[in-house]
Amino acid sequence: MNIVLVGYRGCGKTTIGRRLADSLWQKYIDLDDRIVASAGKTIREIFQQDGQEHFRDLETAALEEVLKEDGRVIGLGGGTVVREQNRRMLKESGCRTIYLRCEPEVLLQRIQADPQTAQMRPNLTELGGGIEEIRLKLAEREPLYRQVADAELDVSNLTEQEAVAHLARMI
Repeated sequence: MNIVLVGYRGCGKTTIGRRLADSLWQKYIDLDDRIVASAGKTIREIFQQDGQEHFRDLETAALEEVLKEDGRVIGLGGGTVVREQNRRMLKESGCRTIYLRCEPEVLLQRIQADPQTAQMRPNLTELGGGIEEIRLKLAEREPLYRQVADAELDVSNLTEQEAVAHLARMI
């Protein structure tokens, strides 16, 4: 069975997912990394050169591939759930999906603390990536995260180790 982590960028899907996979002796798969590797360019470049719709097509294809594997911890991109087809694949795959919920202010701090975010990932609206953008996108996406999730963990005030311990008990 695969364990899939969903949530907004900066919630810790990659960091927590890698630690969780290690603790379970499983392989970690980052969906965004798969897309970047197959496209040969960053997500920001894909958005700029090919458009968001093309990125979402690549994302759907990558999701379909990784869900064929078994015994993996998979971190999805923050927007993977926006496509109904992706939500349906997640529900039909039999994986254990966990929503890593995080307060907008904490997300902003984490995003700003990651030097690669600005280089690798595009802003999602004309709001420029700040707290207003995070609140707007969370309002749109949170119901979708909850729609696909079997469980939810608030990681706003948890260390990586605490989050992994909670997740291990939830699985």
